Amino acid sequence: MWIADRWKDYEVIDTSKGEKLERWGKYLLVRPDPQVIWDTPRTHKGWREPNGHYHRSNKGGGEWEFSHLPEEWSISYDTAGDGRLTFRLKPFSFKHTGLFPEQAVNWDWFSALIRKAGRPVKVLNLFAYTGGATLSAAAAGASVTHVDASKGMVTWARENAVASGLAEAPVRWIVDDCVKFVEREIRRGNRYDGIIMDPPSYGRGPKGEIWKMEENIWHFLELTSQLLGDDPLFFLINSYTTGLQPAVLSYMMNALLTRKRGGRVDAQEIGLPVKSTGLILPCGASGRWNSGKPE
Repeated sequence: MWIADRWKDYEVIDTSKGEKLERWGKYLLVRPDPQVIWDTPRTHKGWREPNGHYHRSNKGGGEWEFSHLPEEWSISYDTAGDGRLTFRLKPFSFKHTGLFPEQAVNWDWFSALIRKAGRPVKVLNLFAYTGGATLSAAAAGASVTHVDASKGMVTWARENAVASGLAEAPVRWIVDDCVKFVEREIRRGNRYDGIIMDPPSYGRGPKGEIWKMEENIWHFLELTSQLLGDDPLFFLINSYTTGLQPAVLSYMMNALLTRKRGGRVDAQEIGLPVKSTGLILPCGASGRWNSGKPE
């Protein structure tokens, strides 16, 4: 398992009964987590006095309950060699805050590859959300194309870039359906040295296009792999979909990438340390391909 254990502004304090208690900067949040099926004692006082608690509804969805929590605040992540990234946070629909902290372990991985490449690196970030991976790649020296179907998410990502001192970084900010964008990039002959994708289990494009991970991911990987250049560095895919375990990601990436380009694939769960127990909370899976050159 790859563990995001270098955070200072964020931590999972405890987990129990389908929820996790987290510290985001100086604020404590309680949010649901379907992985937490255990019923351990809730001894930390934060369980009783959080600044925000997302209550799930039996009918689906849910709502936030707040106590002395600002509408917006920021936390930072110190990269392994490229300075500090700053992220604006705000509680919004379905328990989210605008950041997935477990992804920091992947940011560190591909940022090291970019820094050591010794040449200009072009990165494509698909389903790019609020820009954690985009900012990490840009801070490491890459030029990045950031694509998301939500105009609001792209705006949020640009605000994170400003907060991180990367307002002038070479980033193309694009609001588009990711599948259609990739198809156009293939026709245009554009190629990339690194590709990152974080596809949702289910989603809709700006014109109502429907995305279902299990039905669409193989074809989308086939398409997107065509955008790798002649001397690519890496390909990263993240999955929060239950059926797409590390072995499935590994199989697909080996079939589409390693057999054609060599290199190597590794796929594992990603996780966050839990302060109260010293155990690891699983948070999805990632598949990584790289060219096989020394990292």
